[in-house]
Amino acid sequence: MNLSDIGDRICILGPSNSGKSTLANAIARKRGLEAVHLDQLFHRPNTDWEQRPRDEFIALHDIAIAGERWVMDGNYSVCMPQRLRRATGLILLDISTASSLLRYFRRTLFEKDRLGALQGGRDSVKWDMIHHIAVVQPRNRKKYRAMFEEFDLPKLQLSSLRAIKQCFRDWDLAR
Repeated sequence: MNLSDIGDRICILGPSNSGKSTLANAIARKRGLEAVHLDQLFHRPNTDWEQRPRDEFIALHDIAIAGERWVMDGNYSVCMPQRLRRATGLILLDISTASSLLRYFRRTLFEKDRLGALQGGRDSVKWDMIHHIAVVQPRNRKKYRAMFEEFDLPKLQLSSLRAIKQCFRDWDLAR
């Protein structure tokens, strides 16, 4: 599949720490799209990942999806139906739980200026996040795979870190 085949409104779904924001930024630069990171809309800037009120998040989300040219990374099932109705293409990153955990520790311990990070926020190892990756996400993976199959959009599933790296090469994306 060519990058242009997935259109100008692209949703990237997948587990935490799978590389959604990195891929979204690379696609945005290559295609001249706005990169929208749902973590930044869901959490208040300049906090330690404090959540916004639900209505405020949904309003910010709906403003973002009203645009004509974007690549949006994140799951947040509370507003996924309207996002997927606006999307022209879908990418599912479906990497293993072990890979997500490894990437989480690398990102929180070593990456200071991460693309898609919360403005003014602090990435640090949190037990809640470890639990989310190790326990909650494996259950969600089945839900996201089923949702991915349900939608009749141009779509691409990348099921390993190797497949994601190959996608970067195939589409000539810069990190």
